[in-house]
Formats: sequence, structure tokens, C-alpha cells
Amino acid sequence: MKNFKNVTILDHPLINHKIAILRSVDTHTKDFRELVEEITTLVTYEAFKDAPTRDVEVRTPLAVCKQKMIAENAIAVVPVLRAGLGMVQGVHTLFPTAKVGHIGMYRDEETLEPHEYYCKLPEGIENMRTIVLDPMLATGGSAAAAIDLLKKRGCKDIRQMSIIAAPEGIERLATAHPDVKIFVAVCDEKLNENGYIVPGLGDAGDRLFGTK
Repeated sequence: MKNFKNVTILDHPLINHKIAILRSVDTHTKDFRELVEEITTLVTYEAFKDAPTRDVEVRTPLAVCKQKMIAENAIAVVPVLRAGLGMVQGVHTLFPTAKVGHIGMYRDEETLEPHEYYCKLPEGIENMRTIVLDPMLATGGSAAAAIDLLKKRGCKDIRQMSIIAAPEGIERLATAHPDVKIFVAVCDEKLNENGYIVPGLGDAGDRLFGTK
């Protein structure tokens, strides 16, 4: 895989430890959901190192000091349904006031191309830093389509956060949207003939919601 300036692949022992448990076929729905939230929080910390801030004055028991705080109405998260829903609470752990939009995409089983079926976004999202959430960046089609849609709605500051990615998905998304910063916890080996990440963890949506 080529090196892309807009791609950050985290390599942190705590994240890797949690992903090892997340991958296991023996990890059941409750633990899987909690791990997705925990890993998302760790990735969020890295992805928001340059979050928009404002200066405030704070009175401590000893003096008044100047301090930076996250700017109000500055952040929106947009999970790609349905698996992206599992990542929302992980972001809200650090940014509880982040607005939430939703984009629904399904993947054609034959062509593997995405199709939109739902979109509801916060008012004023075009002025916010917008984070697209999807645990698996496989072919990259759904992520690229979701970002296309956000750009059509006027969004300019967009980022993508995923837990596990395939090289094919990273390359497709990074090439289609070189202005979008992409953060993934780990990059796996490849996609198989059905468009699933190998070794991956199976279907994230099914494992999050216990549908299989």
C-alpha cells in the first residue's frame, strides 16, 4: 500500500490489545460493543489533537487563568448505519456535546457498491468538524459515498474514523478524498472475494447487535 499523507494508522499497545479481543470469535455481543466504544475513544483522542478551541477565563481557588476549551457547536459525528452506531458513545465519552447525524448505506452483494437509503444531519453541520464513523473500512465505497454526500451538503472539515481497514479501502478513500484525514486503528492484510477484510473480525454490525 502506498503512503498517503492524509492517513494515520495507529500502532498503540493498548489499542492492539483490545483489538485482539475484539477479533476473537469467542467475544460475545456485550463485550464486543464495549470494546468498540473503548477503541473508538482511544482513536478519538488521536484524531482530535487539533480540535477547534476557544479561550476562556477560569477562576481557580488561587487565581484567574486563561484556558482553552472545545468551541461550542464545533463537532458533529456521522455514523454510517448501522455498524457506525457502535462508535458514537466512544466519541461522546470525550465530546459529550457533539452533534449526531446519520447516513444509511447498504452494499450491493454482487457489485459491492454502496447505495444510500437514509440521511439526517444536524443543522449547521457545514460549519462543524464532521467525523464519519464506520468500524470497518473495507472496499472504501460506503465511506467515500458518505463523504461525497457531506460535501454536497457544504461540509468542508471532514474526517474518517475506523477501527479495522483493508489496504484497498484506504487507497480508494485516500485517493477519492485527499483533503479528508483518515484515522484507523489497524490495517489488515487484504479483502477476500466477498469484500470482507481478512483477517478482520467478521460482520461488525451483526456482532454489535447480535443479529448472527
